Amino acid sequence: MTSSSPTAPSASAPANPRSRVITASLIGTTIEFYDFYAYATAAVLVFPILFFPTGNETTSLLLSFSVFGAAMVARPLGAIVFGHFGDRFGRKATLVASLLTMGVATFLIGLLPTFNEIGVWAAILLLVMRLAQGFALGGEWSGAALVATENAPKGKRALFGTFPQLGAPIGFIIANGVFLIINFALPHPDGTAQRSAEFLAWGWRVPFLFSAVMVIIGLWVRLKLVESESFAKAEKTGVIKKFPLGEAIRRNWKQLILGTFIMLATYVLFYLMTSFTLSYGTKPPLAAAQAAAEKAGTPFDAAAYVPGLGYSYTDFVIMQIIGVVFFGIFTMLSGPVADRLGRKRLLLGVTVAIIVFGLTFSFFLMPNADPGFTRILVQAFLIIGFVLMGTTFGPMGAVLPELFPTNVRYTGSAISYNVSSILGAALAPIVAVALWAAGDGNPWLVGLYLSAMGVLTLIAVVLSPETKDVDYDENIAAGSIAP
Repeated sequence: MTSSSPTAPSASAPANPRSRVITASLIGTTIEFYDFYAYATAAVLVFPILFFPTGNETTSLLLSFSVFGAAMVARPLGAIVFGHFGDRFGRKATLVASLLTMGVATFLIGLLPTFNEIGVWAAILLLVMRLAQGFALGGEWSGAALVATENAPKGKRALFGTFPQLGAPIGFIIANGVFLIINFALPHPDGTAQRSAEFLAWGWRVPFLFSAVMVIIGLWVRLKLVESESFAKAEKTGVIKKFPLGEAIRRNWKQLILGTFIMLATYVLFYLMTSFTLSYGTKPPLAAAQAAAEKAGTPFDAAAYVPGLGYSYTDFVIMQIIGVVFFGIFTMLSGPVADRLGRKRLLLGVTVAIIVFGLTFSFFLMPNADPGFTRILVQAFLIIGFVLMGTTFGPMGAVLPELFPTNVRYTGSAISYNVSSILGAALAPIVAVALWAAGDGNPWLVGLYLSAMGVLTLIAVVLSPETKDVDYDENIAAGSIAP
């Protein structure tokens, strides 16, 4: 029933310094989210053109988002595999493996041939690399959260749990910053193009290739970690299981379900604020699209066209980055609040706010006669959405691990987090585009979708226990706590 681990610390081994814990949990998720955001940006700007040239913009975008969502399907498999090894043999080696897998897959995306070069095989290879990304991320987040929370000082577990969460806003800013730098550096002959010929020819590859540098840094930091005292104690007392997944399903199935739905609204909000808003914000309005078609002498079906706000890629990404700064700030602020008030009270309040926010999409996102006022509303929408995102995402680094005992904590939190990615993140961009089209360009149905997912999360939070005072040193074996 037990397993030995060469990485478990002895009684005399030094504990992980707090600076190392923070750096190791933060840098890994930053790299992982950088890789994911690089794909998300390319899924809007590049892949519909270079890998899915169907002749219909909406269809190409849906296909691109489908491959984007396919990674979410691979994430639970990654959660099972990495969770198994993380709960049996320790967190350190598992975290190194997940980071290396993600880095290799992302680097290879930057080398892929396009549809014009090898036909449909380009899309198939992109799908394979995307599945590898999802598989890796399935094990990354939970391991990083455990490194942070299992090494946290008493009473500061939610605060330390926010550091891996900070990887999301930081990764977003770095990834989109790299794309912006490339976009600025390349020539735009007409002065207004969102994607220059050089960007489509080779510029989009640079962010994917650049990830190799970041992965090397992340691996160097993580190799310096030693195992947490919580895992060492579970190993010493003989409660490590040969099959953690079976143990988690048998003894902690309620927590698996609750954790999955607690994350649901967070995932939907996350991908609506990043992928969907980029699509909606940069799609030309009807009149502009018609004028462009007439100028080019190409046919235009006004009835089938789904209009957007018409911002340039550069303008809208800068607006998003401003919002993401608030994402990062409120991610950090949420930790001390959750440590003081409790995880449940904070999540109840922010989930209600997300439900209300979903009902405001038409107010903030529909263009009006004054372009300046429209821009103010759109920027306010992005800031509010990312504030809510930080407030709900920050505590998750503590909430999900706290639902499970040490010997199935990696498996349980990883499965909850990543099964929720299928229900939320995998479907959100696809559902949003379909609802956007069904609303003839009005995003009110997209907002209603967010509110509905918020209701499901609210129910899960109400049914869940308060985990602030769970003792990791006592809660080491499956079934030892009954939330």
